[in-house]
Amino acid sequence: MIKIYNFSRGGARGIRVMWLCEEMGLPYEVVGLPYPVPESYRALHPLQTVPFLEDDGGVAMSESVAMLLYLAQRYGPTPLLPTGPATLARVLQMTVFAEATLGTRMNPLMEAHFGAPDADKRNWSVRGLEARVETALDYVADMLEAQGPHLAGAEFSLADIAVVTIFGIWRGALGKTLPARLADYQARLTARPAYARAQAAATASPG
Repeated sequence: MIKIYNFSRGGARGIRVMWLCEEMGLPYEVVGLPYPVPESYRALHPLQTVPFLEDDGGVAMSESVAMLLYLAQRYGPTPLLPTGPATLARVLQMTVFAEATLGTRMNPLMEAHFGAPDADKRNWSVRGLEARVETALDYVADMLEAQGPHLAGAEFSLADIAVVTIFGIWRGALGKTLPARLADYQARLTARPAYARAQAAATASPG
């Protein structure tokens, strides 16, 4: 049985894993965690980050993008991870891009937004990171305009799940805006029934 640990209030990276499970019809259990996490979770995952996934066969792993790839491969084949070389390459590129280019900049921005003294909330590093995120968002928007309606072309894939959920941090936790062409894309994808079910599962889990 797939078990996904996530914060009880939700969390974009955990929701992306639940979303994939819903799209693939995979049964899963959500374990809601308070913040800060309890000692029992620290013993399970010393880095104390979420999400964390356990599965049959001794599987225990962190890193949400790795979880997407693991689930798609273990329980596939699935059209969410296509096999055609060019399409597969684009799906892998943009799935990793969601964290390596977007997510890795969101984390220090959230630390500054919620934890920095007022004088440092808009410092040079913050402004630089925001500018890099905005450049990356324009890149995504240009890609969709060139070959949409999804990041790998005609079909919805892991790449869309990974990228759209990271938009939730930018707009939600950080209170930023998306270009209109990306806001429309996000609205279209988050209207999928599987996304709504994942959101409900994330917030219904006990703390």
